Amino acid sequence: MWPFTSSNIPIIEAKRAERARALESAGVDAAAADHAQYHGATATQIVARIQAGEWTASRVLEAYIARAVFAHSKTNCLTEVFFDRARKQAKELDAEFASTGKLKGPLHGVPISIKDQFEIEGIDNTIGFTQWANKPATKNADLISTLLSAGAILYLKTNVPQTMLAFECSNPLWGRTLNPYNPSLYTSGGSSGGEGALLALDGSALGIGSDIGGSLRIPAAYCGVYSLKPGHGRISYIGARGPVPGYDGVKTVAGPMGRNVEDVRMLTEVLLGRQGTQYDVAPVGLREVEVPSKLKFGYYTSDGFIKAAPACQRAVLETVDALRKQGHECVEISLPDTSISTNLFVGLSSADAYKTLLSHLGPDKKEGALFLVTLGPKLPGFVRRFAAWTLETILGDKIFASALRAARTKTLTEYWALAAQRDAFTREWYTQVWDKYALDGIIAPVQAVPQLPHGGCDNYSALATGTFLYNILDMPAGTLSPKRWETEGGHGSKVMEKGIFYGPQKLYDPELSKGMPVNIQVVGRKWEDEKVLGMMKVVDEALQDIQGEQRMFGPGAWDRWQKSLEEK
Repeated sequence: MWPFTSSNIPIIEAKRAERARALESAGVDAAAADHAQYHGATATQIVARIQAGEWTASRVLEAYIARAVFAHSKTNCLTEVFFDRARKQAKELDAEFASTGKLKGPLHGVPISIKDQFEIEGIDNTIGFTQWANKPATKNADLISTLLSAGAILYLKTNVPQTMLAFECSNPLWGRTLNPYNPSLYTSGGSSGGEGALLALDGSALGIGSDIGGSLRIPAAYCGVYSLKPGHGRISYIGARGPVPGYDGVKTVAGPMGRNVEDVRMLTEVLLGRQGTQYDVAPVGLREVEVPSKLKFGYYTSDGFIKAAPACQRAVLETVDALRKQGHECVEISLPDTSISTNLFVGLSSADAYKTLLSHLGPDKKEGALFLVTLGPKLPGFVRRFAAWTLETILGDKIFASALRAARTKTLTEYWALAAQRDAFTREWYTQVWDKYALDGIIAPVQAVPQLPHGGCDNYSALATGTFLYNILDMPAGTLSPKRWETEGGHGSKVMEKGIFYGPQKLYDPELSKGMPVNIQVVGRKWEDEKVLGMMKVVDEALQDIQGEQRMFGPGAWDRWQKSLEEK
C-alpha cells in the first residue's frame, strides 16, 4: 500500500469546500412554487413539453438544480458539481430550439446525473481516492459524448464506495451517502449509490451507473428506483475509470437508472450500439421486439446461498400473483448450485490478492465495507484452510467455507481454470434453466434483504451473491419495486443467516424498515436486453393494476411518501 508520506486531510477539505461553494452558488430556492411540475415529470414528458414550446431547457434545469441541492442535503449523494457549465449548455439548447424549432436529439433538455467514474472533460473522476483528486479528465467517456450529442444536460456527478467493490456507498474523500427513505439507519447501496439516492429524491431525471456485481441493481433496490444491467457489449464502457484496469474475469457494464420503465428504455435506446473510440460495442441499436401477450416466467424466492427475508420473498410472490392475474404463466424453478457463481466471482476478483484494487488507497484509510471482501487473501494459507475446515466441519456451513477457500492468490493457470468454469456454469444454466423450463424471463429477489444498515457490508458483503450471479452469467437484468415493506423458507449459509436474521445486531428488522422499498430482478437471456425492458413494462403495469396509488413509485414518489407519513 502507498506509504503514509503526507496527510490526505488538505485534499479532502479542499474538494469538499469546492463542492460546497458550487452548491451554495446555485442561487436557487428548493421550494420554488413551480419546480414540482418539472422534477415530478418523467424524462419523456420533459422532452415532449420542451418540443411543444411549453418548457425551456433552462427552466427545467433550474428545478433539477434546486432539487439536487435538496437531495444532497438529505443524503450526501454528490461529488463533482458544475451547475454553471450546465446552465451555459441549457441556454445554447434553448437558443438552438428557438432558432430552428427542432430538438437537438432525443434527450434534449433532460438533466442527467453521472456516476463519478465516467470521464467528463475538465472534471475530476476520483471515485473517492484522494490521490486521484485534482487530475481532471482530458476527454469525455464514449457514453458522455453520446449523451451530449443527444441533447442531455450534464450538471453533476454522484458518489460511490471506496474502490467500487462494495455496496455501501462511503469513501474518505466524499463521505457516506445515506438512504433517502431512512438516512439514519440504511445505506443507499452501491456502487452506484449516489445515483440511487439522487434519483429517489427527484434530483435527476435520469442517471448513468455501472455494474460488475450488482452496482446498478442494488442501489436501485435500496432506493426504490429502476435500472437495467445490460449484457456486455451493448453499451460502450470506454472512459469509465476503475481501480483494476484490464480486469475481464467478470465484465463490467454501464447502464441506465431512472424513475420508471419508460425513461430507462428511453436512455437505453440512446446508448445501445453507439460506437465509440475503440469500437467495443456490437453495432446493433435498440431493436423493436414484440413481447408475447402471454409470457412464461420462472421465479424463485431464494437463491440458495442465503435465505431471502420474508419481505423479499413476498415481493417475488406478489409479482407472480399480479402476472398470473394478467394471464401470464409463472412456474417456480430450481437453480443450479449458486454457490458456484459466488466462488467464481470471489476467485476471479481475488486473483492478485486485491493488490491492484487497494494500491490506489494511498493515505486513505480502508473502509470497513472492504473488510470481508479483502480478508481471504490476507490470511496465511494454513489459517484460511483451518478457518474453512472449522466453518464446514464444526459449524456445518459448507457454503461459506467454499467461498473462503476461493479467496486467495491464483496462478495464471488457476485463473484460466476459473474462467473455463465460469463458461461451463453459464452453459449449464442455459440447459438447466432456460431450456428446461422454456422461459421468457426470470423473476428473482435482488438480495436476501431489502436494504442494508450502515456498516452492514463490513461482514455481510456476501449478500451480493443474488446480483453477481447474473454478472457471472452475463445476462441482462432489470430492477423495479413491486411494493414497500409491510414464511420462512429453506436455509443457506448458517453463519451469514445468523447475523442477518437473528440476534441484537440483526440486519433484517421489519419494524424499523416499514415503508422502505423492496425490489425484484427481471432477467433475460444474453442479447435479449430489449425483451427485458419489455418484460419490465409488463411486470410494472401488472403491479400497478393491482396496487394503484398505494404502490407509490416513480417521479414524485418521495414527496408522496413523505406526505403519507405526515397524514398518519
